[in-house]
Amino acid sequence: MQSFLGLIDIILELYVWILIIWIIISWLVAFDVINTRNRAVYVISDVLYRLTEPVLRPIRRVVPLLGGIDISPIILLLGIWFLRSLLREYFWH
Repeated sequence: MQSFLGLIDIILELYVWILIIWIIISWLVAFDVINTRNRAVYVISDVLYRLTEPVLRPIRRVVPLLGGIDISPIILLLGIWFLRSLLREYFWH
């Protein structure tokens, strides 16, 4: 059981990093620092979008935009950190 929970913890940590990288790339594209016409940027942003959007979409349906700012990634990050904390508290002690 410990190995399985360790694997879940690693997957959640990896997803947090994927989400953070997606946030940074979306900001860079929005502020026109990088351009999605570049093939490498397009492929990377498309992969990250496909990995994060299925989880963010239900959060976006519930949480409205705050002044045009999408806070769904922050809510997802908080949820993942809370879940990892619960896993550590109840299963590793």
